[in-house]
Amino acid sequence: MTLSSTNALSFLSKGWREVWDSADADLQLMRDRANSVKNLASTFDREIENFLNNSARSAFSVGSPSASSFSNEIGIMKKLQPKISEFRRVYSAPEISRKVMERWGPARAKLGIDLSAIKNAIVSEMDLDERQGVLEMGRMRRRRNRDRVRFTEFHGESESEGEANFGDWEPIRSLKTRFKEFEKRSSLEILSGFKNSEFVEKLKTSFKSIYKETDEAKDVPPLDVPELLACLVRQSEPFLDQIGVRKDLCNRIVENLCKCKSQHLWRLPSAQASDLIENDNHVDDLDMRIASVLQSTGHHYDGGFWTDFLKPDTSESKRHVAIVTTASLPWMTGTAVNPLFRAAYLAKSAKQSVTLLVPWLCESDQELVYPNKLTFSSPEEQESYIRKWLEERIGFKADFKISFYPGKFSKERRSIFPAGDTSQFIPSKDADIAILEEPEHLNWYHHGKRWTDKFNHVVGIVHTNYLEYIKREKNGALQAFFVNHVNNWVTRAYCDKVLRLSAATQDLPKSVVCNVHGVNPKFLTIGEKIAEERSRGEQAFSKGAYFLGKMVWAKGYRELIDLMAKHNSDLGSFNLDVYGNGEDAVEVQRAAQKLDLNLNFLKGRDHADDSLHRYKVFINPSISDVLCTATAEALAMGKFVVCADHPSNEFFRSFPNCLTYKTPEDFVSKVKEAMSKEPLPLTTEQMYNLSWEAATQRFMEYSDLDKILNDGDGGRRRRMRKSRSVPSLNEVIDGGLAFTHYVLTGNDFLRLCTGATPRTKDYDKQHCKDLNLVPPQVHKPIFGW
Repeated sequence: MTLSSTNALSFLSKGWREVWDSADADLQLMRDRANSVKNLASTFDREIENFLNNSARSAFSVGSPSASSFSNEIGIMKKLQPKISEFRRVYSAPEISRKVMERWGPARAKLGIDLSAIKNAIVSEMDLDERQGVLEMGRMRRRRNRDRVRFTEFHGESESEGEANFGDWEPIRSLKTRFKEFEKRSSLEILSGFKNSEFVEKLKTSFKSIYKETDEAKDVPPLDVPELLACLVRQSEPFLDQIGVRKDLCNRIVENLCKCKSQHLWRLPSAQASDLIENDNHVDDLDMRIASVLQSTGHHYDGGFWTDFLKPDTSESKRHVAIVTTASLPWMTGTAVNPLFRAAYLAKSAKQSVTLLVPWLCESDQELVYPNKLTFSSPEEQESYIRKWLEERIGFKADFKISFYPGKFSKERRSIFPAGDTSQFIPSKDADIAILEEPEHLNWYHHGKRWTDKFNHVVGIVHTNYLEYIKREKNGALQAFFVNHVNNWVTRAYCDKVLRLSAATQDLPKSVVCNVHGVNPKFLTIGEKIAEERSRGEQAFSKGAYFLGKMVWAKGYRELIDLMAKHNSDLGSFNLDVYGNGEDAVEVQRAAQKLDLNLNFLKGRDHADDSLHRYKVFINPSISDVLCTATAEALAMGKFVVCADHPSNEFFRSFPNCLTYKTPEDFVSKVKEAMSKEPLPLTTEQMYNLSWEAATQRFMEYSDLDKILNDGDGGRRRRMRKSRSVPSLNEVIDGGLAFTHYVLTGNDFLRLCTGATPRTKDYDKQHCKDLNLVPPQVHKPIFGW
């Protein structure tokens, strides 16, 4: 009904515009005719002046012998000048137009101007020849007037027609008559006439053309029972998850329902049908099926209550990738090193520009975190350090941007937490694709814009098994219970896709398991060098076994001491060198000495150090790691690795030099096997699987970035139409979770109660000074919020 009213008003408005435009054109014509009379005086003035000039030139050109004759002509013009000026003043006055319009009536007499006085004055001052010239000029004027009349008659405008009163003008008279008839008619007569009018028929035709079904829409059948049930199960996943029904079971139910339907191919448009034949993903097929049915009905979904579709324009050919992490060099931790390599190898492609966003610590925090009391006075100085370290290891110059966000170090958590809204440090023009390294860590206390609202696609990469660490603390089981749900909360609210490096981490929403990390190219070079030495018959490994890692109990030292203590006698003279520094170094060494274990403790060092090249066996009993980088580095150098049969080591099982154990007795046998044999050289394929090139390729595939970056504009538009055509309960729930999280993290009291570092809701004055930031506005709390 609203669309019909709008179109009716539009049609009436168009009709009135045509009437008024026509009336304006006619009135303008009348004004032009009136102005022509006003300009008559100036026209006559120009003709007199032309006549005088011509007369003077002709007199001069015929060779008038006396100069006095020429001076007489000049005198005549001087005498005429005042009369011409007076004529111009009188007949160009504004009153002449008003008088003309007043006299413009039904019986308007022809407007005439008595020019005889001026003519007589001119003639009296001229001799016989000049008078003849004046008479000739008069005849020429009359001839021009006759031509003008003939031209007017040719176009149907006679003298008498031009004198008609504009009040009796046909369009105006007709308009007045119609208004009088309209006032006399009743409302029923008006409505009945409107109903049967030509306008209504045209309006109906317009509606039919707008809602005319296409051939493809007619070919799409409605959803049947299996499809409706599959859609219901998918939409109910959040509720089913809360009552204990796992996501994989829901996926199997949906897949079985789709298989029942896929026995005969859905009657989709040809382009979509071909996609279904090539694609064996039942979930995507169901999405496309629902989208096609909704599109055939004319339904259009513009988003839910929480959804923000005002995202950056991606019409440019080059995309933008922002990598946000929780640590930075020179802190040699996985979340500082691996995102740095990821940025470098993603930047090698010309399809996207890359920005690495790392935390900036004040000098007091730098002394606590960075080794050997190393500090930086400015972000530029730290950036130079990072780039130099990276280029020494990758062998090429990485073209990506490094930016900093304010961070604060927590001594209790041994972690860096963002201060303020981290997302604001990525400009809106570059907010296209976000990669959140440790998304749960970044968003525990995130109080700012929702990542999925600002960015077109957000990928989270889980590095750390926080639940395993928390369980080792006091009241660990209770803390782990709450952290488990908070991790689910924030990753679901702020990520579109989550990649878990191994199955050792908790099963987060929207997550898949894939190792997207590689090893430093330096370790592969070391492995190639050792393989060449062995091929020449030289002894490549002159040392036995070692363990390397940060010396804290959670990094595998508890498992190592327990294994060595239980089977110390079975291992005989086996000695193990242990490299590492850390907060628990004194306690670990004291426990080993108390049990009289064959452990030789040494200071921590870089795994690529020359002193570690000749070890043959790397032992890693840790079960708290998600994916041990040291294990991958040892395999790249061609060593044996003895590690636990644990989900964190699943990726390494395919390498023949990786020996896994399930029991303490099995540990002893694997150690003896490794010490008695020689490791096999790595094949080209195995070396590639460990490289960052392969890791980047896996990341592009599992994060869906290959589709986003390679499908082009058409693919992006197609996915956007699909997502907007299908209202999703998941989107509504995710938006509600993000809003609730934003409200709760805005309360300083709740932040402190849940373990947040004080004064991290906003950055402080020192951060403003170091990073040249504008001080944040301080808002007075209302009822504690």
